[in-house]
Amino acid sequence: MYPATETTKGEVLNYYARAARFLLPHLADRPVTRIRWPHGTGGPSFFEKNLPSGAPSWLHSVAVPTTGSRSQSGNDTIHYPVIRDTADLTYLVNLASLELHVPQWRFDADGRPGNPDRLVIDLDPGSPAGLHECAMLALMVRERLEGIGLVTAPVTSGGKGMQLYAALPGVQDSDTIRDIAREIAQDLTRARPELVVWKMTKSLRPGKVLLDWSQNIAAKTTITPYSLRGNDVPYVAAPRTWAEVEHGAEKRDALRQLAMDDVLARIARDGDIFATTLSLQT
Repeated sequence: MYPATETTKGEVLNYYARAARFLLPHLADRPVTRIRWPHGTGGPSFFEKNLPSGAPSWLHSVAVPTTGSRSQSGNDTIHYPVIRDTADLTYLVNLASLELHVPQWRFDADGRPGNPDRLVIDLDPGSPAGLHECAMLALMVRERLEGIGLVTAPVTSGGKGMQLYAALPGVQDSDTIRDIAREIAQDLTRARPELVVWKMTKSLRPGKVLLDWSQNIAAKTTITPYSLRGNDVPYVAAPRTWAEVEHGAEKRDALRQLAMDDVLARIARDGDIFATTLSLQT
């Protein structure tokens, strides 16, 4: 699955089976979009939203009407799989679904999209900026969110940057949460224009960190904590401690992305450091 590191599908399945206890709460009741690499990360990939063709009857799905454009199949409804247990997870991963992406809302008891139960801000560095700059900005975002009563949990993305999550009571709609995140992004851009950019214009981003507020739009999805990424190395979207982020902000190169073996060792030692912050149960 990862030719550069000779990581096999068996090792990928083993990772997801061992991480399932900690991953499943972050997927619960959410529609799951997958990115599949049928020939491994050395080959092409594709997004998949609908339930796979030939999926077993026990794999739960929820139908969601499309808005604005048709689904992959050309229909006006997407049948998203909802991962409920290790069997569901294993079936989808066995189809080379390395990356699992979900929105910030969950289905309610009637199968309808609810209000977001978390806010997420994606910190995406433009070269030569990296995790050091992301960590510096993460501390600023944490302070801003604490100022409105939100506790924040950091994740190194497994790609270039980081995500910051904050649990919400679910009483405000996605548009309201999007506007809050955008206001924070604009304020921090004004305060630190040499470090932060809130617009996605590529020409503005070199050497700065995009504070991506748009992940809170209802139609958007974010990589799930504990999901693998489809890079050359099997990096993981890994929950981190604030002590690690603070050290990364002080010292360049102190913070790095974590591979799946690193994450397995951490969860064996510490459990899910993310769950308590977001009031999840494992």
